[in-house]
Amino acid sequence: MSKHTLETKLKAVDFYINKQYSYKETAEVYGANTSDVIQWVALFKKHGKEGLESTYTKYSAEFKMDVLTYIEKTGASIREASSVFNIPSYSTVIKWRRIFEEQGMDGLYAKTRRPPKVKKNSIKNNDSQKTNEELVKELEYLRMENAYLKKLNGLSTNIKGIKEREKAQVVFELRHEYKVVDLIKVARIARSTYYYWIKAFKRPDKYKEVKETIHHIFHKHKGRYGYRRITLELHRLGYLINHKTVCRLMKELGLKCLVRLKKYRSYRGRTGRIAPNILKRDFKASKPNEKWVTDITEFHLFGEKLYLSPILDLFNGEIISYHIDKRPVFSLVTTMLHKAFDCLNEGDCPILHSDQGWHYQMTKYQHLLKGNNITQSMSRKGNCLDNAVIENFFGLLKSELLYLQEFESIEQFKQELEAYILYYNHLRIKEKLKGLTPVEYRIQSSLWTCQYLLDTKLRYYDE
Repeated sequence: MSKHTLETKLKAVDFYINKQYSYKETAEVYGANTSDVIQWVALFKKHGKEGLESTYTKYSAEFKMDVLTYIEKTGASIREASSVFNIPSYSTVIKWRRIFEEQGMDGLYAKTRRPPKVKKNSIKNNDSQKTNEELVKELEYLRMENAYLKKLNGLSTNIKGIKEREKAQVVFELRHEYKVVDLIKVARIARSTYYYWIKAFKRPDKYKEVKETIHHIFHKHKGRYGYRRITLELHRLGYLINHKTVCRLMKELGLKCLVRLKKYRSYRGRTGRIAPNILKRDFKASKPNEKWVTDITEFHLFGEKLYLSPILDLFNGEIISYHIDKRPVFSLVTTMLHKAFDCLNEGDCPILHSDQGWHYQMTKYQHLLKGNNITQSMSRKGNCLDNAVIENFFGLLKSELLYLQEFESIEQFKQELEAYILYYNHLRIKEKLKGLTPVEYRIQSSLWTCQYLLDTKLRYYDE
């Protein structure tokens, strides 16, 4: 900012305030940076012409600390604090904060004001001039300061990281070893602030019961639930609580969803020749057994492989049938199909969508579908997005089971896999199903349908 004269700064401020141009336009006219113009206007509004004059003040360490403390307590930006304390360049404050974080209070002293290096003999002479009582007091203060800093060791070293609540907590823990009057001076907090937080610590925790319930839900679902699903589960149990509060309480309890987010990438391919893409990414279904999707996924554990072939109903995301095998043979798919046929009701004609795997191109597979009034639909070649729902299920399955638990054998994993599918259908709630499980949503929709038919018949007889 020193390259611009006082006259240029005043003209720029006048141009911005009186002619009502933007900061960017003003900066372009006077050949300055936008940040410079913002600073000039702020200083002029706060201190007038004096705020724009170049000064070469040597700021004291106490003044620097006051500026940093003001930023910490008020939450003001560095630019705002610079205008309040009439500091021409806000980069100066940035430098002070960096030095304080790296070197502490000692780093804020000017180099010329630092105490000169003295020989050991002179130190001995200075200490010898002090009385025993003064030396004991000084030693006691240093011990107290060291104990306080050790307690803060686990907290953030950032200025904004250490809050008054945490400082008061450290003082409270050390109150039996040292005087509170001295401790609050070391902690740089007011006496009233300390006693305010002491009263707050003694208040009963109004979220005690909620925390216990959150802890129970989290471990019941083996760490698979984040704060959103836990909020829905709490609502089901009758707790009226906001999701932001649940997120904060989980942080206090040290609970974090253990599921890893997965992403997949695909490329665009040509349409298959066996069957057209009828689904065309329309993943919404108005009733059960209207749209199904299927695929095969592989698990590799203990030097062995296991293959899972499920069918998922797009109406509620329920796994209506599945088969597990150690080899990806054709019976892996046909066994799954025969189980799915048992779920069909009279009049059901679902669409079954899959990729272009060799299982789904077999003539026998096509005959099985036609014989049960099922329309075959296939994805474009090499495009996972056309079958994204079942791919998403595989991602959840591996994140919430395979990557989350440890297994002793392939047989144990198979048992846990079957248990997870049962858990997914009957216990795992979904946000898009209004906090219900897939089975609960299907049963509820059936009740709605029955009620609708009953109301229609009653209206018919009334007429």
